[in-house]
Amino acid sequence: MTAFTFRHALAGAALGLSVLLGAGACAQAQGDPAANYPNKPIKLIVPFAAGGGNDIFARLVGAKVSEYLGQQFIIENRPAAGGRVAAEFVTQQPADGYTLFVGASGVMSIAAAIYPNLSYHPTKNFMPLAMIASFPLILVGSNNIPVKSVGELVAWSKANPDKSNYAHTSAAFLIPAEILKLGTGMPATGVPVKSSAEMVQCVMQDLCSFTFTDGPPAIPQINDGKVRALAVTGSERSSELPNTPSMVEAGFPDVNVKIWAGFFAPAATPPAIAKKLEDAMQKAVRDPEVSAKLKAMAVNPGRVTSDEFRKIIDADIESYVAVVKKANLTFE
Repeated sequence: MTAFTFRHALAGAALGLSVLLGAGACAQAQGDPAANYPNKPIKLIVPFAAGGGNDIFARLVGAKVSEYLGQQFIIENRPAAGGRVAAEFVTQQPADGYTLFVGASGVMSIAAAIYPNLSYHPTKNFMPLAMIASFPLILVGSNNIPVKSVGELVAWSKANPDKSNYAHTSAAFLIPAEILKLGTGMPATGVPVKSSAEMVQCVMQDLCSFTFTDGPPAIPQINDGKVRALAVTGSERSSELPNTPSMVEAGFPDVNVKIWAGFFAPAATPPAIAKKLEDAMQKAVRDPEVSAKLKAMAVNPGRVTSDEFRKIIDADIESYVAVVKKANLTFE
């Protein structure tokens, strides 16, 4: 073989090897959907208006997740029907990891328990990825009514039935108010709004007497003296509100609601993509800076696996079904 033909033969062999390697890489990418994921921004659907707890969670934790994945999280707020319209929207999107959902107890486990015609199921139509946080609710009252305790709120509401009302944005905030009403006979009319931030604003502006709310939009207003914290749901006080009694301490043990927020994907999302998302989200929630900011909002960082999260949701559904039956609540 001449030098010329030998060099050409080597070049041809190198080209063939390159083609084979390229074909192998292409096949590997096709076989592993997570290999090139994500290669574009990820849309994060928040089922409530901006400024509420879930919106704050999405922006805080989502920013850290985007650092790990190298792609931007685009927050899209879709408030309507207590978040149920947004949840249904996500179930109809391609299960490719590019449309995710920030689900909360009210729109997921509680909705599955109380709405007989719900068009989705939180663990059948969705894949739980990571719990962001779990937390009690805070009962806050207006500064413009003369109440400093739950008992005083009940008495005031009975004496002022035409003025007593409460703000709510989903079933998670409606149920504790209705349980309190049923247990005490106090009157109060529900006022639906689009976010927990609006719930707190409703109380601050004296448009509502009280509300059960999550910590993120309420803690700053409580600390500034713009609303009064009357109690925390459940049996334990919040470390962020050490002087505020629990509902058990206040004498209302039936008002024992603890809720959560988390990340979800459509159920058919490829497992490899879901695992990549789960790992990044779990890491973000455990980040010391993120954890500190979550705790400052009177919430507990949700350090559970996706499988543990799924079990919590399914158990919650059973629990809320029992609560609704016991309280004789009806929902359409």
